[in-house]
Amino acid sequence: MAAETSKVGKRGTVVIPASLRRRYGFNEGSLVIAEERAEGVLIRPAAALPVEIYNPERRAEFLLSNAVNPEDYELARKAVRKLGLDQDAISHYNPTKT
Repeated sequence: MAAETSKVGKRGTVVIPASLRRRYGFNEGSLVIAEERAEGVLIRPAAALPVEIYNPERRAEFLLSNAVNPEDYELARKAVRKLGLDQDAISHYNPTKT
């Protein structure tokens, strides 16, 4: 691996040489992770994955649909009531109606 010199600019900007950007897939706007190491700073590609944030209705749907037997379903109904929701108004799979 050949070493290339770069310069730190205003606000700590570091220019990564083009050959390294191409090799590691760094494009404008790419996310990176900067890690402190004993030898210096390691900069590597980062991945950002979308996260779904569940609203109470979606959580209620999961609770009700994932019940495995009638007893579990009743526990799920109680948990949904604790969320302040009408369990009968939530679209879901009911294991007691097979």
